[in-house]
Amino acid sequence: MEKSNKRYWKGIEELTNDPAFVKHADKEFPEFLPIAEQNGSGEANSRRDFLKLMGFGIAAATLAACEAPVRKAIPYLNKPVDVDPGIPNYYASTYSAGGDYASIVVKTREGRPIKIEGNKMSPITRGGTSAQVEGAVLSLYDKHRFTGPMHDGASIAWADLDANISSALSNISNQGGATRVVTNSVLSPSFKAAVGQFAAAFPGTEHITYDSASAHGIIKANEINFGKAAIPSYDFSKAKTIVSFGADFLGTWISPVEFTKQYAQTRKVTKSRPEMSRHYQFETILSLTGANADYRTSIRPSQEGLAVASLYNMIARRMGRPTVNAGGEFLHMEEAAADLMNSRGAAVVVSSSNDANVQIMVNLINEMLESYGSTINLSRAAHYRQGNDEAMATFIADLNAGRVKGVIFFDCNPVYDHPMGAQLAEALAKASVSIAITDRPSETTQVVKTI
Repeated sequence: MEKSNKRYWKGIEELTNDPAFVKHADKEFPEFLPIAEQNGSGEANSRRDFLKLMGFGIAAATLAACEAPVRKAIPYLNKPVDVDPGIPNYYASTYSAGGDYASIVVKTREGRPIKIEGNKMSPITRGGTSAQVEGAVLSLYDKHRFTGPMHDGASIAWADLDANISSALSNISNQGGATRVVTNSVLSPSFKAAVGQFAAAFPGTEHITYDSASAHGIIKANEINFGKAAIPSYDFSKAKTIVSFGADFLGTWISPVEFTKQYAQTRKVTKSRPEMSRHYQFETILSLTGANADYRTSIRPSQEGLAVASLYNMIARRMGRPTVNAGGEFLHMEEAAADLMNSRGAAVVVSSSNDANVQIMVNLINEMLESYGSTINLSRAAHYRQGNDEAMATFIADLNAGRVKGVIFFDCNPVYDHPMGAQLAEALAKASVSIAITDRPSETTQVVKTI
């Protein structure tokens, strides 16, 4: 608070230095002096006087604490047309990070984003968001973000950085070396086109994609079963029976914002839908999806494949198909198989396993249940997870063998969130060019040469 020479007075008596006031100036509340002293009657204070004193003291303390510091408002010299102080503006935007997607509306005040909401006009997310999406606005106010480029721990000018990197990558290409651009799943066609132009300018460059929560097992299984290396679209709004093996499709699996809106439609009883969907969840750790299931069975991580095989055998026996020599007994599995058979054509089975063999069995179950074309659409691929585990493992092996000389990490942190992150960190020392394009420190930025 700024210093002030202003003098405050409590009443006219203090302002005019009334003799009666000056006589009792050393006492904080002269009006509550003992009655004996005021009128000489010798009577003590009453209970009402005590309550008056306490009430006045509390009120005075409260008012004394309410004086706010002086704040100066500086007007715009040239005020933006669309910005009015105190009135928020809303902008349609898109959240995209590591394959996660949401159509959003951002609330701003004086140009500062303060709140994210879902865009109800989106036919995919339908106004939905997640905790991760809404929390993304905080990253804009992270004081640890980088303020400029750095090389070998020291700041460097952008022009010098561009010249050094272009020269180094050209030398790698001219010598027949390899360069890799590593990212998470990319949804932007424009970004992929830019990577293609970069690869054309520096021969020997390849784009490597990975995901911290990989779904490569699903992609591999669909390539084997149907000749299409992609994740299909799922529509839980058309499912009367849902069986999930560890897939937290309401929280983290593939596209939870989209799936939540679909799933909510099947959990409401209406005239057009007099019955709710039946949901069975087999998982290890309690998830958001498991908490919403009608029947939840706890299994060990090592039992996920056995649980899928058990369901496959139950469905196959009812269909007169061959069974597999695997499986086991699991709580609620018989009920799940019966409900799935009763809901043929309106059922779906999903699994979070990254084992292609498990996903092949899931595909066979869905095929017997006639889910393809109803709850599962293979002709409309979902590109939320494009990571290739085999390509990533090959890249780390080539880097460790010295066959890859240049590495560019774009907005990802594989040293932290990839299973082979420790090996990657050691192998990066053998690269002549290692760059991390990101806005904040991470485990990967600690082991590269240029940021």
